[in-house]
Amino acid sequence: MIIADVPSRSRTKFPVVIVVLLLVAVVASVSYLGWRQSVPGVRVRVTAPRAIGHKSTIPLVVEATRGQVARVEARVLQGGKSGVAFTQDGGLGPRVEIPVAIDSATLGLREGPATLEIWGRDDYWRPLRQRDRVVASVPLTVDLTPPRIEVVASTQYLAPGGVGVVVFKVADAARSDVSVGPVSFPSFPAGQHRVALVALPYNYVAGTPIRISAQDEAGNVAGRGVVAEILPRRFRTDRIEIRDAFLELKVPELLPQRPPTQPLVDGFLVINRDLRRQAEEAKRQFAAKTADKPLWEGAFLQPRNTKVFSNFAETRTYVYGGREIDTQVHLGFDLASTKQAPVPAANKGTVAFVGPLTIYGNAIVLDHGWGLMTLYGHLSTLGVKVGDTVDKGQELGRSGDTGLAVGDHLHYEVLVNGISVTPVEFWDAKWIRDRFNGPLKAAGVPVIAGVGESGGESAQEAPARPRPRSRRSR
Repeated sequence: MIIADVPSRSRTKFPVVIVVLLLVAVVASVSYLGWRQSVPGVRVRVTAPRAIGHKSTIPLVVEATRGQVARVEARVLQGGKSGVAFTQDGGLGPRVEIPVAIDSATLGLREGPATLEIWGRDDYWRPLRQRDRVVASVPLTVDLTPPRIEVVASTQYLAPGGVGVVVFKVADAARSDVSVGPVSFPSFPAGQHRVALVALPYNYVAGTPIRISAQDEAGNVAGRGVVAEILPRRFRTDRIEIRDAFLELKVPELLPQRPPTQPLVDGFLVINRDLRRQAEEAKRQFAAKTADKPLWEGAFLQPRNTKVFSNFAETRTYVYGGREIDTQVHLGFDLASTKQAPVPAANKGTVAFVGPLTIYGNAIVLDHGWGLMTLYGHLSTLGVKVGDTVDKGQELGRSGDTGLAVGDHLHYEVLVNGISVTPVEFWDAKWIRDRFNGPLKAAGVPVIAGVGESGGESAQEAPARPRPRSRRSR
């Protein structure tokens, strides 16, 4: 038997390896635990306003680096006191958006500086458990004083489908407008004042308030009523018979996507309802691009030798095959003279829109400033482009029968912030002088040029031009 002699160095090598492995394991474990402990906690993005008012909302975005957001709390500190505005526990996900509502009265806040603190933690495991901590601190200013509104002058007499002007002063406001019920009309700067053109819709309900509203950066809101005498105004009605020849001509033109199996009369109802509604929405969108000063001068032009064939706010009942199928309101005037007659700009302005506009066919919209616009529809040719500056009387295009029209004519509308009003008032220089320039002059605001001196406002409505009836327009 042979006995091997193992050197002593080999006998000690195994324990050394064990020690090294143990040290590596300890270092790795400590490093891993240290890494987990070092993972950052939740992060917060705060979009804080310059000031908060009686009731304000501050949006937060809270994100966990690892794991999920476990708890969020918002506190407002002022004068050594702390009040909790919001708190939420539980698995909120790795990212959560939170609108923090701050009620200054509930928290006992007063005007002056304050601090918004956001506390939070995640559910990620760490060797040493993290406690809630401040993850964001934002300085705030508490402002509880609402804007101050003073009505300086306004149109005294208004009527459904009519327009007036309101001149007022407002202090410490970021936004101010005038509303008729739920419909708002923007105001524009005029020296030390604000000016708003206000339209009463054709279907104005008696008693609907006319009110100035103002809001400051802190969200404080103030309001002031506007007094006006509302004059009665009646609108006509009409019955229009829809014939197959009209449907065969117009439905494919205006509704090319109509399924072949759909009856033409059903396609007509889609056009008369849905496309008409789309046109109304487009009018309101045009108003957002209006100039902040009046661009027009004097009375608006009615195209020469034209007659009114369909009236403003005329309620139309559509009859097909002896059966009433729809009811809509015609907004604007239909004017006709000769075929493809020149269509002049009613007044100075800037071209806001050119192109197809659902039921109005080829159309042009001019902006005259302060939310006042005119629309020209059913045109056969278009002679201007968006952004062009036009003069009163300048040819815009030619009349036609595009859109939902039978017979060559011009569909003409006057719009105030997208609300259709009667064109008759703007054809009358005396009406502009009394109803517009009267209040503007009383407030010391520059008046509309080209209508002479104001002689004071009268309750007598501007006389309407003759309106012969015809079946030519649809």
